[in-house]
Amino acid sequence: MTTHDVFFVLAGLVTAGAAVRAVTTKHLLHAALWLVVSLGALSGCYLVLGAELVALVQLIVYVGAIVVLVVFALMLTRAPTGATTAHDTSPLTRLAGLVVAAGTGGLVAAVLISAYAGRADVRSPGTEALATRLFGTWVWPFELLSLLLLVGLVAALAMSRLQVATTPEDLTGEER
Repeated sequence: MTTHDVFFVLAGLVTAGAAVRAVTTKHLLHAALWLVVSLGALSGCYLVLGAELVALVQLIVYVGAIVVLVVFALMLTRAPTGATTAHDTSPLTRLAGLVVAAGTGGLVAAVLISAYAGRADVRSPGTEALATRLFGTWVWPFELLSLLLLVGLVAALAMSRLQVATTPEDLTGEER
């Protein structure tokens, strides 16, 4: 086992542990922060594999943009930052979800292992070919997606500024 293998396994364990923690925590803001840890460790996996561009894009797009957008949405919606029991489920439902998730993960792993068994020699075309495709063929879909995200962000900000009656005090105009 080489040092690359050790670092890959460590980064994979951190990624998996943080992902599990992100979906099991009762704190909504903590879930977003565990998502940052998980996506950052996944970027470390890409670095160990020698895909520096993919690791950088992972950090910039997912950690730097998507998670910031999630935290921004949490702040705009005034979501509770503490532990909440609003979405608690019964132990039977959690067990059923765990069984379905384990079955789906096992099925995907079995398909990938059988499809790619013995193909350890993976050669990528390189950063130049990827950049040519990304900024040649796929530039307009990426630009349209960024425009869509910008419109969604401006709409969320505009909607947050509206005065909407959400509590009994807002409906009656009285304060306690």
